[in-house]
Amino acid sequence: MRNTRNAVVGLVIVLVVAVLVWSGVHNLRARKAADAQARTQQMTIQVDKKGATATEESPVADLRGKTAVNFTLTSNKGKRISLADYKGKPVLLNFWATWCTPCKVEMPWFQEFQQKYAAQGLEVVGINEDDDAKSPEIQDQIKKTLERTGVNYTILMSDKKVGDAYGGLDVLPATFFIDRNGNIVAQAIGLASKEDAEGNIKKIVAGS
Repeated sequence: MRNTRNAVVGLVIVLVVAVLVWSGVHNLRARKAADAQARTQQMTIQVDKKGATATEESPVADLRGKTAVNFTLTSNKGKRISLADYKGKPVLLNFWATWCTPCKVEMPWFQEFQQKYAAQGLEVVGINEDDDAKSPEIQDQIKKTLERTGVNYTILMSDKKVGDAYGGLDVLPATFFIDRNGNIVAQAIGLASKEDAEGNIKKIVAGS
């Protein structure tokens, strides 16, 4: 009888521990989900009637209508490339980083657009904004990110000065749509929709 009672007590203890463990895991998952939702809400995008986007927390300078600042940077393949090299072509200029989850959401879209609008001369240029991007660890992360997103458009390594010329880049991703004349037609700070991005691409490829 005593053995049976001990077995029952042991079983109850095991069940209680199992419930506590399950509860802890469930609460942890719920907390992570809530944190993710909060971050998503913080990245809420506001779109004005002219097509620019900005986050609620970090308003950015409106560069639309201004000439895109020229720069020369080194690509991830070691080649020196200038924005001026794309004179006469529409350019989607995207600032991103490996730690930026929204960046990795839209990069496959940009790869798709690069192929879709190649006949109209579209050039997609990404500028990586990771700190210490020359270190082997970051270089490896960049390589893996490009492989996972399927990106093969031009990737340049930031000198931390170009970002200042484009408004300071308090928020990533930051994308600028530059027409054939070198003027910024539209900009998106934060993650905008794929439809909005393509709409801005149509504006710059259609320009004279």
